[in-house]
Amino acid sequence: MPSDDRHTRTTSLVWQVLTVVVCLVVGMLLATTRQFSHGDEIRRSDTTRLSSLVRSAQVSADDAETIRDDLAERVDELRNTAGTVDADVGDALAQTRPLTAPAGMTAESGPGVVVTMTDAPRGPDGRYASDASPDDLVVHQQDVQSVLNALWAGGATAIAMQDQRIASRVAPRCIGNTLLLGGRTYSPPYVVTAIGDPTELTASLDREPGVTVFRQYALRYGLGYTADASEQVDVPAYDGSIRMQYAQPG
Repeated sequence: MPSDDRHTRTTSLVWQVLTVVVCLVVGMLLATTRQFSHGDEIRRSDTTRLSSLVRSAQVSADDAETIRDDLAERVDELRNTAGTVDADVGDALAQTRPLTAPAGMTAESGPGVVVTMTDAPRGPDGRYASDASPDDLVVHQQDVQSVLNALWAGGATAIAMQDQRIASRVAPRCIGNTLLLGGRTYSPPYVVTAIGDPTELTASLDREPGVTVFRQYALRYGLGYTADASEQVDVPAYDGSIRMQYAQPG
C-alpha cells in the first residue's frame, strides 16, 4: 500500500508539472500571436461582437415593427370611424387623402427600370482578382446613391429598394458589406425599382458618373450590374412613420 501512495503522489506531481508547462506554452503562444498580429485578434473579436449586436438589434427592430404595424392599423380604424361620426374629423381626413400619393403612402405600378447590383463573386479557383483590394469587390453606399440620384434625375415618380419605398425618411446606409435601410439590414444583391419612362431612366443612368465608375469596376472585377427596362414594375407604399422631427410647416 505505501508503494501505491508513492505512485499516486508521483502521478499527481507529474500532472501538476505538466499543467504548469502547458499554461506557460499557451501563454507564450498567445503573446507571440498578439505580437505578430498587432492586436488584430481583438479587432476580429470586436467585429464578431458587432455582427452579433447588429443581428440582435435587427430581431428587436422586427418585433417592434410588428407591434407598430398592429397599432397603426388600430389607429387607422379608429380614425376612419371617428371621421364617419365627427364632421370636423371627416373634413380633415378628406384634406389629407390627396397628399398620400405624393408622400409615397400608396403603392404604385407602371413602366420603369429595375437595377440590380451585387458584390463580386470568387473565381472558379475560389480566389478574387489578384490586383483587387477588398474595397474593389463590394457595392458601396456611393454606388447605391449614384443609382438613386440618376433615377430621380431621369424623372422617376416612385422608387423602391429591396422591399421598401424610398421616401424622405428612408435612405440607404452601408455597414461593411450589408445595407441598412429603414431600420432593416440587407445583403446583396441590391435591387432598385423605379417607375418612370424606361428610356429616360436608362439614359440618366448612362449619364451618371458614379454609375459609370461602378460599371467599369463591374467589368474589371466581376461585380454585378444590370438595368432592365420593363413595361410593368411595382413599388410598395411607404409604411413608416410620417411624423416630422425637425421640419415645421411655414
